[in-house]
Amino acid sequence: MRVLITGATGYLGARVAAALAAAGHEVRGLCRRGSDVRLPPGCRAVHGDLLEATTLPPALAGCDAVVHMAAMVQKWAPDRTLFDRVNVGGTRTLLEAAAACGVRRVLYTSSIVALGPTEGPPRDEEWNRTDFAHRTDYERTKWLALLAVRERIAAGQPIVVVYPGVVYGPGASTEGNLLGPMLADHLNGRLKARLGRSDLRICYAFAEDVARGHVLALERGVPGRGYVLGGENATQAELFAVLREASGRQAPRLVVPYWVGEALGGAMTFAARWTGRPPSLTRGMVSTFRHEWAYSSERAARELGYAVTPLRSGMARTLEALGRTG
Repeated sequence: MRVLITGATGYLGARVAAALAAAGHEVRGLCRRGSDVRLPPGCRAVHGDLLEATTLPPALAGCDAVVHMAAMVQKWAPDRTLFDRVNVGGTRTLLEAAAACGVRRVLYTSSIVALGPTEGPPRDEEWNRTDFAHRTDYERTKWLALLAVRERIAAGQPIVVVYPGVVYGPGASTEGNLLGPMLADHLNGRLKARLGRSDLRICYAFAEDVARGHVLALERGVPGRGYVLGGENATQAELFAVLREASGRQAPRLVVPYWVGEALGGAMTFAARWTGRPPSLTRGMVSTFRHEWAYSSERAARELGYAVTPLRSGMARTLEALGRTG
């Protein structure tokens, strides 16, 4: 297939673009001018911008499919409306352009964050969100974008949705690489504290698995259906046990209560409004970790052939790559 992919220069998007090319697809990467140098090999740049609707039809011309991965994933932005313009408005604009251009297949990358926090057993793609107290602008706008996608599905547009877990693995330390900085700090002995409870589960997904899952979903996914592309659901205690086995380093002994982390995040965000420098921690980030985010990838495994790399193996490979890069 001739595929247009948005977000192809990002942490996960670059892996997906490379995986699509390796699978034999003709891959076009939608890029703003100047960013095309970050496209992976095997992909051709086409210039365009999700916020400029007139640039999309030329990029989509002749495409059989579009993979929409571009999103605003930053912890914070001076202008909060940018999250809405990119994550919600950009998604609507692209889907409308794809329909107008007759694109026969759309793969939309959502997130388990859009499905919401969980309680009790791991949830799946059919989980009806019950918690609407969104903790971050990213979570809020990914939920609104998912509602927009579901509207297009109900109207008959052939869209497959994937929900990656918390993605980790070797790669650039960008905003999309949520665990990268923490793992690097732990490996180098700079991580002095951990946050809150150690018994809450999070669905950790190895980046290579998620990239392969996108290819499988594009080729085999049923339009109108969603697929969680996750991995093991592990507690913080289990995660640090895996890291200790892989690196020999013990988990930090100091535990920072949530309320302290939220206060610190609030102070950093206040300072960021004056300095313009993004905060390393926000109140919303801390609030996110007050909850479980446990999800099952059983449907993706059954219908797509999705496979999960064990957390122990994935973390060992990630730490090995971090060690090589210093």
